[in-house]
Amino acid sequence: MLQVEGLNQYYGGSHILRNLGFEARLGEVTVVLGRNGVGKTTLLKSLMGVVPVKTGSVKLSGHDITKAPSYERVKRGIGYVPQGREIFGRLTVEENLRMGLAVKSGGTAIPAELFELFPILKQFLHRRGGDLSGGQQQQLAIARALAAGPQLLMLDEPTEGIQPSIIKDIGRVIRMLADRKTMAIVLVEQYYDFAAELADQYLVMERGEIVQRGRGADMEAEGVRQKMSI
Repeated sequence: MLQVEGLNQYYGGSHILRNLGFEARLGEVTVVLGRNGVGKTTLLKSLMGVVPVKTGSVKLSGHDITKAPSYERVKRGIGYVPQGREIFGRLTVEENLRMGLAVKSGGTAIPAELFELFPILKQFLHRRGGDLSGGQQQQLAIARALAAGPQLLMLDEPTEGIQPSIIKDIGRVIRMLADRKTMAIVLVEQYYDFAAELADQYLVMERGEIVQRGRGADMEAEGVRQKMSI
């Protein structure tokens, strides 16, 4: 679904991403781990087109999208949940979800499935996004990204600042989506236990490079927990 090759990114004179390459496959959760400042968020922004790629290539379903603008990537099937959620606080839950449908032509009905995944959103449909709790806002941000039916879903630290009960709900939804085999998921995360529970494939980043990779089932045996705690 997603193929990244030789990806390099710079901020000023700093080399932020260094020759990154990996694949994210349908039906799998690819977890990207690493401490703060190693380039995880920059990676997702580069894949989303928010930050232009200096060198390298990004392909989605075999199509080169390296130079495509963000809105074109959404049309092609990428959903993105940024760090900090970035919902529209003054808009209602319904209006936020409709923003996720903006790239779709034709009907604008909100998919009923979103309310099955996150029942609280139906209850608060007419409440302003800014009035929701942090966990509810995260559920809204994920639902907004899912509204257009993406083939690739990218999430940047969805557990940050979220209460444990909602973390569990978000994990359940991510696993359910992956198990349908119609979507690839890239999850940037620092919470090791959450990542390990979901990972089919893992990548560990340090200083803008992928320094370790493997199957999710092998994370503990391959010392990923210790690497995260150093």
